[in-house]
Amino acid sequence: MFIPTANRKLICKALFKDGVLVAKKDYNAPRHAEIPVRNLEVIKAMQSLTSRGFVKTQFSWQYYYYTLTDEGIEYLREYLNIPQEVFPATFKKAARANAPAPRFGARPEREGGFRRERDDYRRRDDAGKKEGPSDDFRPEFRGGFGRARPQQQ
Repeated sequence: MFIPTANRKLICKALFKDGVLVAKKDYNAPRHAEIPVRNLEVIKAMQSLTSRGFVKTQFSWQYYYYTLTDEGIEYLREYLNIPQEVFPATFKKAARANAPAPRFGARPEREGGFRRERDDYRRRDDAGKKEGPSDDFRPEFRGGFGRARPQQQ
């Protein structure tokens, strides 16, 4: 399919900026959701990059998810004349806060102190008492009810 060079560059710039691209499987859509080109052109350009190994494609729930590979980064840098210092957003490390990492298994205390409220429901330590009915409980079963009930004549 013939895709104008200006549209192909817009698609490649959007792909390189984020490192990922999403396109709905709607070949008749007049425009892509994020890029001002036809949706079909986006899908076909990504299909071309996928066949060359520059993009990995995942399809789920009528959406195409395209992820840039390392070879694709090199290709787009050359195609778009981007310097080596610039990386896609998905390859950049997020800045971490200086808060210490929580210890394994440790939970921060919660405001309401819900643990204290639950203590009333916990079992008491009654060593002499067993669970269940008392020893003098003797249930009686006299006939049945409904269908199991004896017929009256």
